[in-house]
Amino acid sequence: MTAGGPRVAIVAEYYPRAADPVLGVWAHRQALAARDAGADVRVLVLHRPLPPLAALKRGDLPALRAALRQPRRVLLDGIEVSYVPYVSPPRPWSYGAWGAWAAPALKRALGDLHERFPFELVHAHYAVPAGDAVRRALPGAPLVVSVHGGDVLATVQRSPYARRAVAHTFAHAKLVLANSAGTAARVRAAGGDEGAIEVVHLGTELPPEPPSRDPAAEPLLVTVGHLVARKRHADVLEALARLAPAHPRLRWTIVGDGPEREPLRAAAARLGVTDRVEFTGQLDPARARARAWSADLFVLPSVDEAFGVAYVEAMAGGVPAIGCAGEDGPDEIAAAGGGLVRVPPRDPAALASAIDRLLRDTSARRELGAQARATVAASFTWEHCGSATVAAYRRALAR
Repeated sequence: MTAGGPRVAIVAEYYPRAADPVLGVWAHRQALAARDAGADVRVLVLHRPLPPLAALKRGDLPALRAALRQPRRVLLDGIEVSYVPYVSPPRPWSYGAWGAWAAPALKRALGDLHERFPFELVHAHYAVPAGDAVRRALPGAPLVVSVHGGDVLATVQRSPYARRAVAHTFAHAKLVLANSAGTAARVRAAGGDEGAIEVVHLGTELPPEPPSRDPAAEPLLVTVGHLVARKRHADVLEALARLAPAHPRLRWTIVGDGPEREPLRAAAARLGVTDRVEFTGQLDPARARARAWSADLFVLPSVDEAFGVAYVEAMAGGVPAIGCAGEDGPDEIAAAGGGLVRVPPRDPAALASAIDRLLRDTSARRELGAQARATVAASFTWEHCGSATVAAYRRALAR
């Protein structure tokens, strides 16, 4: 290991692109945090120059052109990021094998990178496809794998091949970094070695002062999250309808996009709350945080939530958050300190009750907001994440 900070090649599938600057932004933020904590990093992004199958089916030519026009190399916040194109079959039936498809192109890219940047360690985000591609392309390189939930919540369920790919990658890695203790337990169940698993939380920005909110403004709920079924946005709509008689000025802003957008619009109309709901679409990270910080409450009753950066992003601005009990991320955030209220999953009535209670008690809500900010400051900043990540790199190199 070098006398200075470790030299690290980061390999990721989810990472900001020209066509989607928000995709995998947390992986980029962790790379920046590791750099700021002393590591020297470069990034290789596994890039399929094809739009999703759904986009192809609907003839989405702009999506196809955007994927093909991705620059091969960019400087992103001072970090060199190279995009490694590869092809593979469509996701639904082949995702577990994407590492094998990406490995030949990644091997060339890692070799080219090593000539100008002799990295000591490879850090892959997700076991599949990134970690699996690394172990195939460069089996002798020390490997650290970050697990953000998808590997152990979804990929292992896809097929026996996918389960083996995840298990082989965990066995190959010097360290597996889980984003929560719950994720760490799932890694062990999927074949990870108890002695090679550590928890490293992602982080968020902490504003110097919590943003102020006009007490005369309409009460506002905000959610930031991809519009997919597991995020349970429909539960918030039902809660909003239940709350309407007691809180006639209550509004809900939802930041994000995805396949559930139109079904949610239809549900809002059916429940009679269309005029109370604002769909902003996807916003860049700074604007999304600003929207979250403008709220009285941040609400995200999602399930299969391995961590949930969106909760701590809102809490950093002094906004109390509501999540679901029994979920890895909300339970772990709540264990670190106050500021996050948990309700039973898939229970709009319980969600409405929690929202009603906090909206009626202004002093309790303010106290919870102060606790939320203190919890983030103590445990969930990017500075904490960067220090923990670099310490993990050093331990991996020493193993």
